Amino acid sequence: MLYLKTLIIVVQLLSAFGVIGLVLLQHGKGADMGAAFGSGASGSLFGATGSANFLSRTTAVLAAVFFISTLTLTYLGSYKPAASAGLLGGAAVTAPAVHPGIGASALATPSAPASAPVASSGPGADVPK
Repeated sequence: MLYLKTLIIVVQLLSAFGVIGLVLLQHGKGADMGAAFGSGASGSLFGATGSANFLSRTTAVLAAVFFISTLTLTYLGSYKPAASAGLLGGAAVTAPAVHPGIGASALATPSAPASAPVASSGPGADVPK
């Protein structure tokens, strides 16, 4: 899972840098007027309007890749695996809880004398005195 997240983060960063670079390469709305009066754009590799179409389409594709990778990272980040059902597939067995209102005298057996010390489970209870 860690490798998948790392791969998606790398794809997201590369698409983000690509979008930034392509947006900076594109001409503004006012640059089309200069191309109409013969600024040399018609002799370029993509033609008069071919570079604008190529750059805008590539920017749209990279923006879609960025958007999808962001959604995927959000989904993977919020994924919580289900709790294990144990070996038998049933509910987990827990120890019975002792009600806090019940004192030590209620837990003592009737055969034990009333003056018998109750074993404590606090820290240092197993150290001889």
